[in-house]
Amino acid sequence: MQPRGHDTPSTVAIADATGFVFDGLGGAARQSPDDLPARLTAGFTWLHLQRDAPGNDARLDKAGLDGFVHAALVADETRPRCTFHGDGAVLILRGVNLNPGAEAEDMVSIRLWIEAARVISVGVRPLAAANELIAAIDRGQAPESTGGLVARLAIRLSDGAEPVVAALNERIDALEDAVSAPGIRGELADVRRAATQLRRYMVPQKDALTTLDMDEMGWLSQSARGRIREAAERVARLGEELDEIRDRAQIVQDQIIDARAEAMNRQMLVLSVAAAVFLPLGLITGLLGVNVAGIPGANWPPAFWVLCGFLLAVGAGLVWLFLRIGLLGRRD
Repeated sequence: MQPRGHDTPSTVAIADATGFVFDGLGGAARQSPDDLPARLTAGFTWLHLQRDAPGNDARLDKAGLDGFVHAALVADETRPRCTFHGDGAVLILRGVNLNPGAEAEDMVSIRLWIEAARVISVGVRPLAAANELIAAIDRGQAPESTGGLVARLAIRLSDGAEPVVAALNERIDALEDAVSAPGIRGELADVRRAATQLRRYMVPQKDALTTLDMDEMGWLSQSARGRIREAAERVARLGEELDEIRDRAQIVQDQIIDARAEAMNRQMLVLSVAAAVFLPLGLITGLLGVNVAGIPGANWPPAFWVLCGFLLAVGAGLVWLFLRIGLLGRRD
């Protein structure tokens, strides 16, 4: 499921390197990633790279980034964060994985270096939100500043996560109505795992966006701050929904455990009642079956049938007693 109003990932071409030059007035033009100007008197540039694609290491080296920024952009393991460095900021965000055959909760990272006149972003895997933003720019919907570019990306990342969280809500709704259904434990475990993995990045992503909004960077306009604030609020709401999903999943798990315990108790009760019925019967037959002299009725032919009738009467009396005290059903 894709957010309404956005292109699906299948309609967007995924390039190893993409470059744009923006005029700062809402216009943009594609530019070869190797020919992007180092500095502009007006406007800004955006260089988007896939980390492991051939030639992109050289493009990053050519960008003249210092060691801290370069390491942050190519790190193997990342979590959402915002770190200010000089006149720019390192911003690491995550989006749901909408690539074919992938699990949505296996979130994809995008690492950004943001300055007043340029944005450099690096992805490890294709990210739907970045590709949708590129498609929107190609349609003439270009941001007017680097802050606006980052804000639009953040909004698209939160938009992409909303249908995934909504699908988890629908799944937990179905599980609440089918506590006794076969195979529910595996489905419940899958929902809990997905919610936990999504929440793992949602909470720090909200903090990263909030940190970016709070700093007094000149390239962040008021409109961009508003969009970033909106993205942070959406991510916070999604995190709260994921917490609720986990809590509801725990309730369903408790209900499953209670149902299994109740079924086990019923089975144990049946076994206990059966043992209680046959224990005195076994005692009587055991006493009459000992190989010693003086057994009553040993030489009386009807004694066997009298004994069977007596055992039936004792068994019926025990069953009546257990029914009377409520062990075999509801007590009258």
